[in-house]
Amino acid sequence: MRKLSELLQAIEPLQVIGSTDIDVHAIQFDSRKVEKGDLFVAQAGTAVDGHTFIPSCIDRGTSVIILDNSQYLVGLKEDVTYVLVKNSEEALGRLAHQWFGRPSEKLTLVGVTGTNGKTTIATLLYEMVRALGHKAGLISTVVYYVDGEAFPSTHTTPDALALNALLAKMVEAGCDYAFMEVSSHSIAQERIAGLQFAGAMFTNLTRDHIDYHKTFDNYRDTKKRLFDGLRKEAFAVTNADDKNGLVMTQNTRAKVFTYSVQTMADHRGKILEEGFDGMLLSIDNQEVFVPLVGRFNVSNLLCIYSAALCLGFDKMEVLRILSALKPVNGRFETIHSPKGWTAIIDYAHTPDAVENVISTINEILNSQKSKVTGSPQARAVGCFESQKPKLITVVGCGGNRDKGKRPMMAQIAKRGSGQLILTSDNPREEEPRDILNDMIAGLTEDELKATLVIEDRAAAIQTACTLAQRGDIILVAGKGHEDYQIIKGVKHHFDDHEQVRKYI
Repeated sequence: MRKLSELLQAIEPLQVIGSTDIDVHAIQFDSRKVEKGDLFVAQAGTAVDGHTFIPSCIDRGTSVIILDNSQYLVGLKEDVTYVLVKNSEEALGRLAHQWFGRPSEKLTLVGVTGTNGKTTIATLLYEMVRALGHKAGLISTVVYYVDGEAFPSTHTTPDALALNALLAKMVEAGCDYAFMEVSSHSIAQERIAGLQFAGAMFTNLTRDHIDYHKTFDNYRDTKKRLFDGLRKEAFAVTNADDKNGLVMTQNTRAKVFTYSVQTMADHRGKILEEGFDGMLLSIDNQEVFVPLVGRFNVSNLLCIYSAALCLGFDKMEVLRILSALKPVNGRFETIHSPKGWTAIIDYAHTPDAVENVISTINEILNSQKSKVTGSPQARAVGCFESQKPKLITVVGCGGNRDKGKRPMMAQIAKRGSGQLILTSDNPREEEPRDILNDMIAGLTEDELKATLVIEDRAAAIQTACTLAQRGDIILVAGKGHEDYQIIKGVKHHFDDHEQVRKYI
């Protein structure tokens, strides 16, 4: 329970009608959860306007209404306090932070944003800090952690009340650090309003969520707001290899650090050797072997390394722990078949992510082929082209999401694969065949003839496993850690890992 006057210290009301010397039992933004003495925050929303539920909330006994549409200041009740604000979503975030005791100010809170790599970076930073002997929390797409206790993840970044409740749990558990993915939706919807970040990291920016943000510029500028809001005491780590990397930090007050695999930066890295079990890297002229694969993961690791140094950890200790970190669930996970082929499960669900994963696989396949065919034994028997391993890619696109990326993903997957299998990936409310037709539109007639279109994802994975021969790679892209398919609004259990192991 909190006094309304105390809660209102976190926001700047435009108008207050009624008493502020009243007790608030709980904060709600879902009218169905409102009980007597609660504070209800009415938000316009994307589908339903919460302001229309103000009368029903009053009937349920709410004592305070927060709203940003003055048209609903009619028929006022004497025993209800009305607070008009500029933005209800922002007010909710700030009120939630105040309600839970301003937990972000009691933690070293670090956010990571970008299109790809957020989960890997946030998760591995969490694991690194714990390996260094500190208690830490994690808020990610895959799972939430309060020190070592796991909680199911509902969103990349949860709603403001759930988010601040998690942060408060971390404070209560004695955590020193908290690492969280910051999605563009959470920034646009003010879920992080009021939080105090000690640092923020930017990974990269490619096409995604255009169905929500409408334009790429809107998407970029939304991400940038995380850095615009940093204090001068904070740090900002950004990717110098991405053309939007310095755009992110151009207006920040925080101290900026850059990382790169291609150009001059504060922290640089490159691949010395690479295989499907890991890479030998040079990071700031120090060699380190890591059990992760891919140029995109070099960038991820550089981002983690840069942030760890910003947090004051010892360089050599950071490198030592980097060498022991394991891939995150559903991020370039390898499953080896006794028949000699390898499956890779990856969350890649954007054109850029699919291209990065496919390019990485082909680079490793080509380097391995060069080593084999270039050996004296190979030259002696003339096996320059025999048994050339191929990449079999299984990929789909989610329903009720950005349709513009569907033909692009098919093009990229076909261009880099020896065999392409198009299939379903969370069709949601759409017809799976309509999604596949959108993907097919990106292929030429000849490319389509050489492509398998198998709507049932289990059958598509089974077909890939049946086609694979010794040395081949199967990429199952799109779902990664997810263990479900959403079909016509119903969530069905489905796990790419289980399917691959079933056919092994």
